[in-house]
Amino acid sequence: MLLKENIPATYVFGKIKKELIMVAIYSSVIYFIHQYYNFKEVSIPLTVPTILGTIISLLLAFRSNQAYDRWWEARILWGAIVNDCRTFTRQILTFVEDGEEKRALKERMVNRQIAWCYSLSRHLRRQNGKQNLEAYLSNDDIANIERMDNAPVALNELQGHDLRTLYKLGWINEYQQVAMDNTLTGFINSMGGCERIKNTVFPATYSVYIHWLVLFFVLLLPFSLIEFFGILQVPLVIAISSAFFLIEKMAIHLQDPFENMPTDTPTTAISRKIEQDLKQMLKDELPGVNDAVPAKQPVGAAVFYIL
Repeated sequence: MLLKENIPATYVFGKIKKELIMVAIYSSVIYFIHQYYNFKEVSIPLTVPTILGTIISLLLAFRSNQAYDRWWEARILWGAIVNDCRTFTRQILTFVEDGEEKRALKERMVNRQIAWCYSLSRHLRRQNGKQNLEAYLSNDDIANIERMDNAPVALNELQGHDLRTLYKLGWINEYQQVAMDNTLTGFINSMGGCERIKNTVFPATYSVYIHWLVLFFVLLLPFSLIEFFGILQVPLVIAISSAFFLIEKMAIHLQDPFENMPTDTPTTAISRKIEQDLKQMLKDELPGVNDAVPAKQPVGAAVFYIL
């Protein structure tokens, strides 16, 4: 996810580099033919690309809004995951009283929830959601998730089994069990919403039609500007075309927020923040941790992107 405000121009225009090169060659060829081969009778009124450009602008605005809605919905779902993780950890730490055996079970469930966040992040990006979880899971948990294709679902099921164990041992009552089970259900609902965004393809015909209209607009533009600007129509066509191409590219990138690209919803960064918060909550439960005064942390520098 891009985090730095001052994004380099090389990154921005690198997305449309090929299109701009082709536009520059095309508009230069049109000027050369118009100037040296007596092709001056071919001209298109400026109102034609003006009307077409207005129509394309409206379509691109609608498409960009729809793409951003998908990206924002993904961010809302991960915001709900953050809240539910904090709630679930608070419930574990406050509902279950302190004790050596109880503390071990609480640590296991909190660490498993951290693993669930990282696993879901990789799962949504078509990566292996079972990798790099050894620091958070026991050997039995790793063996259990290996039996299932969907690692986040397997981890959520393990949380449910431990929740049942808490109830059978009498460490929580039935009302607390229902409250914690509702939180686990919230994780599944958020995961299902993310998978719906991931697996629902943006209408391909809609994208193709707009792309064809943009290309048609660019093809007409040199014939309308050459009578008024001459050779200056080349940079003008490049500048106008770049605006349309950039908006189109922006919509394409935003419409798929789980593709492991800089424009993704920052699921890994969010998972790290969840890990930080949950481990802090867990440490506060341990005896003696509040005796030490934590040192003031320096403010970190801006990061260009975090996936």
